[in-house]
Amino acid sequence: MRAFVVICALVLSACTPVQQAVDNTARKGTKGLVIETLATRFPQVPKELILPFSDCIIDNASAAEIQDFARSALAGVDDQTVATIRSVLSRPETAQCLQTRALATGLT
Repeated sequence: MRAFVVICALVLSACTPVQQAVDNTARKGTKGLVIETLATRFPQVPKELILPFSDCIIDNASAAEIQDFARSALAGVDDQTVATIRSVLSRPETAQCLQTRALATGLT
């Protein structure tokens, strides 16, 4: 029984790096969608900030939101995509990231 518990622990610990790798790949894969959405649906975002802001959105999105972005990347940008991005943008952590990125570009 003890060996079974150890084996289960090892298997589960191996899953974490795999899950992180999948999550990182999905985040990279959805970057184009977030950039497209910012460019087409958020005209108030200056062109120079679209790329840095997309990083903030992706970095602060949950795994479920990244999955929504991945689905939208296949089906196209829709109102749900915009709503999800607005939700991520409304978070204090995202706002802090946006401010930092805007200051770094000198556009504030």
